[in-house]
Amino acid sequence: MIAALYARLNIHTMQKPNLIFIVIVATGLLFVGCKKEKKETIVAEPTTCFEQRTASSGDIISGKYIIAYDPNVVRTRMMSVRSLAARAETVLGEHNIPSTKVQAVYGGEPGGFIATLSADEALQLQNDPSIGIVEPDRIISLSTCFTIAEPRLITWNVSRVGYGNGAGKTAWVIDTGIDFDHPDLNVDVTRSRSFINGQTSADDANGHGTHVAGIIGGKNNTVGVLGVAAGATVVSLRVLDEKGEGTMSSVIQALAHVSQEGKAGDVVNMSLGEDVSSAILNQQVQNTASRGIYIAIAAGNDHTDANKFSPANANGANIYTVSAIDSLDRFASFSNYGNDVVDYAAPGVAVLSTYSNGRYAYLSGTSMAAPHVAGLLLLRGSAIATSGHALNDPDGTADPIAHY
Repeated sequence: MIAALYARLNIHTMQKPNLIFIVIVATGLLFVGCKKEKKETIVAEPTTCFEQRTASSGDIISGKYIIAYDPNVVRTRMMSVRSLAARAETVLGEHNIPSTKVQAVYGGEPGGFIATLSADEALQLQNDPSIGIVEPDRIISLSTCFTIAEPRLITWNVSRVGYGNGAGKTAWVIDTGIDFDHPDLNVDVTRSRSFINGQTSADDANGHGTHVAGIIGGKNNTVGVLGVAAGATVVSLRVLDEKGEGTMSSVIQALAHVSQEGKAGDVVNMSLGEDVSSAILNQQVQNTASRGIYIAIAAGNDHTDANKFSPANANGANIYTVSAIDSLDRFASFSNYGNDVVDYAAPGVAVLSTYSNGRYAYLSGTSMAAPHVAGLLLLRGSAIATSGHALNDPDGTADPIAHY
């Protein structure tokens, strides 16, 4: 996921493969006007390197809290930033807490604010009838493991799930940013935003987010790689810095931004996640999806139940959690699982895509699986087809492999 970070991606004991798998790319799909139509033999890079979370991932940020209003008491969907800020000041004032403690406000539903508080102040707010949830902010992080490579046009993974014309469609990528100048991507710089304190640029200084964006919408031209929804517009919502570190509060603010600025039929990709289950994060995912916006989420790379972690365990209409398979349809040894939250499997091992500074690279993780489904959601909405099932799924019920 980023490494997706899956921001939480944690790889335990891994068996390094001894073989390099050879995959013959053969597609029966018709992509009108497709310039990247060359069929080829793809020799995948050895899968010895996977996304892993850093030791600080999931750590509580002392004194920093995320506060969500009770949606039955406070209606935030149509409130302006100024109104949200005024509401936060009012709530804090009622408890004699200085308004200067507010660091940021966020809208959507449930909406709320981020503040620096003492434990006693946090408890006071939790007991306020207008407040639904108070949670400590946490670090999310990833350690991206990648191999720089030459582009290969139609790669095995895109051939496996299928592809189509994504022109005119929008994917919001909540990640490390996107390389604004990458020649193989259609990035909407104007709508892109950074939610990292002190860093205003949404350009990618890590590479993970650019990799995700290429899987979704790599251009249909004569260079590089082809995305699932080729030529789709990708919007960078940067929540992770150059080291792949960020905060849960930044992710919540990014979702609130999509909830307010996106439209039905848009897609959000979340190749990241927490080491815990967050009620506020899951609420924000569910309420954003309730607007008809599709959300693709990485299942996580801990080889355990995906239902332990947010946002992978967020369920609801228009929300799709994705596990990973390799080029032989085998369930990836690192991938999280569980049919209670996982909806589809998609390629996530030795995936070649765009990377920072105009480059291309191989990455592995459920962070790579989720954007395949994001691309399919752009093309088909909720009517995603399937083609086969993941082999050796550890939960005993094989995940269907997403397909165009």
